[in-house]
Amino acid sequence: MEISNLITPASVIPGLKVTSKKQALQELSRLSAEITGLDERTVFEILIERERLGTTGVGGGVAIPHGKLPGLKKLYGLFARLEQPVDYDAVDEQPVDLIFLLLAPETAGADHLKALARVSRKLRDKDICEKLRGSESSEALYSLLTDTTAITAAL
Repeated sequence: MEISNLITPASVIPGLKVTSKKQALQELSRLSAEITGLDERTVFEILIERERLGTTGVGGGVAIPHGKLPGLKKLYGLFARLEQPVDYDAVDEQPVDLIFLLLAPETAGADHLKALARVSRKLRDKDICEKLRGSESSEALYSLLTDTTAITAAL
């Protein structure tokens, strides 16, 4: 599962203005509803339900909120670079400014896990995160996120 199968340049937001974790999840729910055709409230409730199990703030200023939704036909991703970092209850207690939202069909088992692993591997790379933080356009962010040369070279 390549990241390019999850996002498009239109699903990459270079400067999301939010002031809290809840507001970030609300905005991402709204934006993902436009892309997927799902109900915004349903998406938000799934994300909040997942956060209750444990934070999706994985550390290093990165969060990967995710959930499985009925009615979804394929995996969808949405990436946002926040204008200002927000408190996200991350595992390292650091604020988050890079968020990759992943939505999967209820029936997606291994594909959902593979996509989460791919996104996590990409966003654990400190160099990539530094470049993402320095990029201003959705096209530049998309290019960094979907570049497979670094991963391929490491295999």
